[in-house]
Amino acid sequence: MTRVEPEPPDSPGRRISVVGTTGCGKTTMGKRLASALSLPFVEFDAIYWGPGWAEPTKVQFRSRIQKAIEGEAWVADGNYSVVRDIVWTRADTLVWLDFRLSVIMPRLLMRTLRRTIRRTEIWPGCRERFWDQFASRDSLFLWALKTYWRRRKQYPALLLQPEFAHLHVIRLRSPGVAERWVRGLER
Repeated sequence: MTRVEPEPPDSPGRRISVVGTTGCGKTTMGKRLASALSLPFVEFDAIYWGPGWAEPTKVQFRSRIQKAIEGEAWVADGNYSVVRDIVWTRADTLVWLDFRLSVIMPRLLMRTLRRTIRRTEIWPGCRERFWDQFASRDSLFLWALKTYWRRRKQYPALLLQPEFAHLHVIRLRSPGVAERWVRGLER
């Protein structure tokens, strides 16, 4: 199991899982990696959420993810623990966007404001609503705060487990390092 904070051009494999706290840029990084490496991109949130924020059953979601990553090459983004065993076992590379909370929260704020003001349809039938994001228990800000520290403790422990020992881990600790790394791959 390789542990690195890379500078370009540390290259990932052909089945890449991008993880990190809500709002850190997983989808953006995943899309850029997929484009740079000419691989299909799999967005877990797009698979998970149905119209009107309908949620699938655990069995449905696991089945959908299994099918989405059955190919020999892909880039996938998402932190869903319910499918982690499927995804991490199939992946050969884990790209962990491990940015400080002081970086993530302003990014999440700007993204959420942009989406709520523009009424952007994120996935079919799904739009973020101001009230839900800023004044409810379903707030992404609360979710980010709730999961940030847990994941920073959990991921290193999980990566020591034998079933994940095969993963090449690329832990990017700042947006600048992440940007230099992905630009190196885009060249």
